[in-house]
Amino acid sequence: MNLQKSVLILVLLIAIVFILVICKGFLIPLILAIFIWFLVMEIRKLFKHIPFIGKRIPMWLLNTLSIILLYGVLGFIVNLLVHNIQDITEKLPEYEKNLEHFSVELNALIGINISDAWSNYTSELNFSDILREMLSSFSNFFGNAFMIGLYVLFILLEENVFNHKLLAIAENEKKEAELTATMSRVRKSISQYISLKTLVSSITGICSYIALLIIGVDSPIFWAFLIFLLNFIPTIGSLIATIFPAIMALLQFGGYEEAAIVLVVVGAIQVVVGNIIEPKIMGNSLNVSSLVVILALSFWGAIWGIAGMVLSVPITVILVLLFSQFESTRNISILLSEKGNIFKDLTKK
Repeated sequence: MNLQKSVLILVLLIAIVFILVICKGFLIPLILAIFIWFLVMEIRKLFKHIPFIGKRIPMWLLNTLSIILLYGVLGFIVNLLVHNIQDITEKLPEYEKNLEHFSVELNALIGINISDAWSNYTSELNFSDILREMLSSFSNFFGNAFMIGLYVLFILLEENVFNHKLLAIAENEKKEAELTATMSRVRKSISQYISLKTLVSSITGICSYIALLIIGVDSPIFWAFLIFLLNFIPTIGSLIATIFPAIMALLQFGGYEEAAIVLVVVGAIQVVVGNIIEPKIMGNSLNVSSLVVILALSFWGAIWGIAGMVLSVPITVILVLLFSQFESTRNISILLSEKGNIFKDLTKK
């Protein structure tokens, strides 16, 4: 019986992974829509705290205002990003000359002729194509905005009906009360985590933008937004977010001094925000084992690429939260948690 159960679990896991890979074009926009829904709920709370009129605004108007605000900010950012990437593409010849100049200086400094090797390597690379590919990736990513917006709209329309459906599943009043409390705790915890993580990443991006602007790095908005996105990727995200602007400074100025300054300044911002500001803002909301975080990063990155790496931690946090609310899956939540304390503050009745 145990063997049959194990085989069934294995087959189920393989089927789930297969579905995740095959249906990623559908699932990624849907998950992003769910995350946006959680952000909309947090924005609704902010509108409700407006003096005198906040509590009088009907729910449909709160949803409309929240979506307009959210998509207005996203549209503005996308417009700036497209212009920034186009500017980088136009300056590519200048960057390539600066890179050649830097390689000559490096040859003189270390006494090893690497110019020929570098020329052979870069001759096989087309930086214009790489940046156009990047622009295309961003365009495709935000090209799903219509579908994501459609998902968000229908999630908001189904929000109240969905609660009634869940309550209809309950067998009695006690089960109904437990289910209502559980869904309320899960929804509150997930929306809080997503909103706080977005806030922390925004602080990192804004501080990095100011630093890059002062140093004089080209297209600081693009690099700041990239830093904002990469901060959702655990461990390696902060490292990559620090290296990319430094490489840009190397290409732009043709010397290592500016690149070193960018590396130190942006790295310092990452350290301060990640080790001082983030723990104070987020507290214990990320109760996930470091090993599980790395494994989740590898797993979601393998099946969904960069989008999976960005979504890996939010998805893992959601799974730990959900598993902690049900007796049959609570042991799994304990294994995935950091110290075995599965959100005690959330499981209180």
